[in-house]
Amino acid sequence: MERVEHHASFGGWQDVYQHDSISLGCPMKVGVYLPPQVKDGRVPVLYWLSGLTCTEQNFITKAVAQRFAAEHGIILVAPDTSPRGEGVADDPSYDLGQGAGFYVNATEEPWAAHYRMYDYVVEELPALIEATFPADDRRAIAGHSMGGHGALVAALRNPGRYRSVSAFSPIVAPSQVPWGERALTAYLGDDRAGWKHYDTIELIKSASERLPLLVDQGMDDEFLDRELRPDLLKAACEAAGHPLILNLRPGYDHSYYFIASFIGEHIGHHAKALFQ
Repeated sequence: MERVEHHASFGGWQDVYQHDSISLGCPMKVGVYLPPQVKDGRVPVLYWLSGLTCTEQNFITKAVAQRFAAEHGIILVAPDTSPRGEGVADDPSYDLGQGAGFYVNATEEPWAAHYRMYDYVVEELPALIEATFPADDRRAIAGHSMGGHGALVAALRNPGRYRSVSAFSPIVAPSQVPWGERALTAYLGDDRAGWKHYDTIELIKSASERLPLLVDQGMDDEFLDRELRPDLLKAACEAAGHPLILNLRPGYDHSYYFIASFIGEHIGHHAKALFQ
């Protein structure tokens, strides 16, 4: 891994690294925050998945999460949201292609060659982080919007891999909303049976692990009723008996102002699970 940024932050270091991804077949950038506690040994890791149009920069520059990671002694890892570069398929719209990987393993052309963000986030990146940095195998995962979808799916599909999961404004039912239908059709094809592997509502029905879901949703979010549908998440969890903490926040929108307001509570939630 090649370090391309290095900044002192809350007693630790906010770095950005670039590496060649085997899963994605292209160079990838990833933000890595190393808290001051790494001087004394290995610490757990919280993976953050960002939303549509984002890169590794959005979370590390806007959420002020380093303050709380330093307080608890947690490494923060924030990858880019898709493969990028010359020869990587793209689309003119903001919700497909580069910047919109949707955390799936694409099976359809022209996406299948590079768009394997699920494998990258769940398998390749943690292996790389744990081999390169003073990180142990205690993992948590969180995300926003498209990244909230990715975090919930990764946790639900991989019992035992993560000790905790949380999301801000997640796309919980991609099979039922425009953003998800467009992306899943392009990346996975028209057979909706395959979509169920990347749909939180569907995965909750058969989840073998009852990992509590912490979700924060702004009630002034412009995408609330059309794309996010927390009501469907609440109903699915109630039907399956799956533990859910759903915080509906009046006045808050879809932005990083919202995330920054409550990121401390989320990192505290993860710290409690990671240090049990």
